[in-house]
Amino acid sequence: MIVRHTLPNGVRIVAEPIHHVRSVALGFWVGTGSRNETDEINGVSHFLEHMMFKGTKKRTARQLAEAFDEIGGQVNAFTSKELTCYYAKVLDQHFSAALEILADMFFGSTLPDEEIEKEKKVIIEEIRMVEDTPDDLIHDLLSKAVMGKHPLGFPILGSIENIQAFDRSRLENYRRRQYRPDQTVIALAGRLPEDFLDQIESYFSAFPKGGDASVCRPPVFRSDVVARKKSTEQTHLCLGLPGLAIQDPRIYALILLNNMLGGNMSSRLFQKVREERGLAYSVYSYHMAYRDCGLFAVYAGTGPGQENELIRLIFEILDELRQSGVEESELNKAKEQLKSGYMLSLESTNNRMSRLGKNELLLGKHVTLDETIECIERVTTEDILELARDLFSRPASLAVISPSGEIPSAYGRDALV
Repeated sequence: MIVRHTLPNGVRIVAEPIHHVRSVALGFWVGTGSRNETDEINGVSHFLEHMMFKGTKKRTARQLAEAFDEIGGQVNAFTSKELTCYYAKVLDQHFSAALEILADMFFGSTLPDEEIEKEKKVIIEEIRMVEDTPDDLIHDLLSKAVMGKHPLGFPILGSIENIQAFDRSRLENYRRRQYRPDQTVIALAGRLPEDFLDQIESYFSAFPKGGDASVCRPPVFRSDVVARKKSTEQTHLCLGLPGLAIQDPRIYALILLNNMLGGNMSSRLFQKVREERGLAYSVYSYHMAYRDCGLFAVYAGTGPGQENELIRLIFEILDELRQSGVEESELNKAKEQLKSGYMLSLESTNNRMSRLGKNELLLGKHVTLDETIECIERVTTEDILELARDLFSRPASLAVISPSGEIPSAYGRDALV
């Protein structure tokens, strides 16, 4: 049973007590990320996330790390396009200690100047690491091709120039504006103490409302090309098409379509591109669902000189799905894989906690296991065909990283139109 409670200031608590386990996963979720930035402060969400570990009014950065080590806890954080999360997993007996440490970080971080200067170097090295990893960098380039100057097209890490310009004032202004009680969710899963709501309220009831949050306008999908010349052994390609927003009722059909197209070793992309033609070692598709839009993408890496053959084959596979759809047996296999993956993931308290936090912030509701299974089972081959005809009949964007930096001649924005 899921417990939902809202404090008078707007902070939402969502919890799933699980009495047969001995662990607790807890996360502080904030509805802000790189989407809430401007070009001038791109990267500030991620930078602030790092700085929350760098000392509070009660503890130094080292003392924070030692406090979690003393209770054997796992602690981390991440920033995405639309969310920031600080989370921990501990034994149930250490719940109160973990909550206190996370709350100390969340409310008491002092953002010391000397730590800001040190962390600039760390994040700049993180940016350089992505630059040296083309199969990571390619997805940032695709976002830029698809979203242009919209904040969803920004890289989460920001630019080296922005990182170098950040100071305490800029970080504090962003935190004051975006870290709001009405955009904060405390998610928990595992063996919880009976008074967990009272404990959380003792830390979050005085959370001030802050300023006005930034307004996020929806993006307009662009069919564009971003090419980067790099000294690589492979050409890395990523095709992008408009996808679905996270609340779109067709989202389960799209998840199944993605599974059949490029989500596993028996998928069409893997079998035809890698197994039959040997054109790539890594090839797959994925879908990113945001609040008001989505991005569907196909990635592959291939040797120089094979780019055109690869692109033509990918377009052929997409066109075949658009024209003929899928067989009932193929859809049933995808349904079983999706149901199994979903149910197996629920054996982890971390996964359950993450699901609660994301659903509360992005959907404002929680779907039960039985409801999810029912949604998956309801999808028909006709639904898949209709969705493929919709999504795969639009202009496509392309991101490419290669030794030449040239756009493959086989690529055409309107190849599927």
